[in-house]
Amino acid sequence: MIDERGRASSSRLPDGFTVRMGRQTRVVDDGEVLIGGTSARVVRLTPRARAIASAGTVVVRDAASRALAEYLLDAGLAHPVPDALAEIGLDRLTVVIPTKDRARLLARLLGTIPAEVAEVIVVDDGSDDAGAVARAAGAHGARLIVHPQNLGVSAARNSGMRATETEFVAFVDTDVMVDAACFSLLLRHFADPRLALAAPRVGGMTEGAPTWITRYEDARSSLDLGQESAPVVPRTRVAWVPTTCVVGRVELLGDGFDETTNAGEDVDLVWRLHAAGHRVRFEPAAVVHHEHRARAMRWLGRKFFYGTGAQPLAARHPANIAPVVLAPWSAVVLGAALAQRRWSLPVIVGTAGFVTWRIARRVSHVRRPYRVAMKLVGSALVSTAAQGIALLVRHWWPLAAVGVVFSRRLRRAVVVAAVADAAWEYLRLRPRLDPLRFAIAKRLDDLAYGAGVWWSSLRVGSVRALLPAFVRTTSRSRSAPARPAEAPPR
Repeated sequence: MIDERGRASSSRLPDGFTVRMGRQTRVVDDGEVLIGGTSARVVRLTPRARAIASAGTVVVRDAASRALAEYLLDAGLAHPVPDALAEIGLDRLTVVIPTKDRARLLARLLGTIPAEVAEVIVVDDGSDDAGAVARAAGAHGARLIVHPQNLGVSAARNSGMRATETEFVAFVDTDVMVDAACFSLLLRHFADPRLALAAPRVGGMTEGAPTWITRYEDARSSLDLGQESAPVVPRTRVAWVPTTCVVGRVELLGDGFDETTNAGEDVDLVWRLHAAGHRVRFEPAAVVHHEHRARAMRWLGRKFFYGTGAQPLAARHPANIAPVVLAPWSAVVLGAALAQRRWSLPVIVGTAGFVTWRIARRVSHVRRPYRVAMKLVGSALVSTAAQGIALLVRHWWPLAAVGVVFSRRLRRAVVVAAVADAAWEYLRLRPRLDPLRFAIAKRLDDLAYGAGVWWSSLRVGSVRALLPAFVRTTSRSRSAPARPAEAPPR
């Protein structure tokens, strides 16, 4: 559980804290209107707010700039500029490494940890060869905590966190190597007193000759969340971060990881932190390198394992877990497309047109409301298509496999979805792999993950993790504040 112990005396952004408009945020009408954020929204800046953000950057200097920076951060319209934030010394950081055996990987990781950190704690979680782990830890001056029995990675991380004496803690898995500047860059984000957790980008690393699996993982690892900085918020593009490597503020982590969770413990922690009002950030400029699984069965087994975390998360966080998140109108569009009838195209066009008209009315204060509305609806249609494809070939593929036996239209939809999905991902990612093997790997990835979701759901007799979620609106029109934080946006 997360408690409030030791919370910082002030949760306000400090003077000098700097945020910059995100690359996905569109600025229109001579800087008066912002479009984008974690959910589709249209924000009108007040004259004072527009003056503060005139160069696309907001530096906290007073109550007005602080309120604007807070709003832009929470909306996902702007992100912190780490290089402009005060440096936090590595002597305020303890690194916790859970391990069960893996002495060779442990030694390799320890060699990449900066010497300036306050302490490195290795938690041996019931290793069969405890001596090898102890020698690796001792060779690098790490403190060793031993669990006589295997209690799980969550318990190992918590043991390490309870032993820390510093303000910040980093949890790092043994199968990664840490870039030299990773911790320093992540720590800068903690100038934000509400920040509880910050995560780097997890890139690839392969020892020996690469295989078609490792080449696929280099391009599309489940742990790699992309190149764009983002707040971590449920039901958004970055809804979670892996705890392969994270840095946390000890006082906000409470009791840490749930030790009863076998899969999805990282998602559970992130969502509990968010529910408690804390911030979590993904910072792709900080990087660690993860060693991919190179053997097919181990790789597929891991994908299946990831899928098994969905149902426990659905039981704990029913409002956050869903294979797809759709507005009612986009569900109508998706249903019409899957029906493949003569009326399908008119329904899709008519629905999109009606929603465009509604959004244009809601954002009538912008200079070209219909142009803005068309772009928002166009983005939503692309997202709807992508989510529909994911349902057919990933989350609901067991149902689709049964349905194709009886329905020619569904067979056609599944084939189109599988081909379109592989082609789009290949063109988007440009992997160092030929299209055929990439397509095969993508389908195996989806099949293994979906099987894990269904297995965990059937095991407990619940379909909650398989149900889509619906949101009421496609866009929001608001005014951004430029006044003291106590006054809410109007």
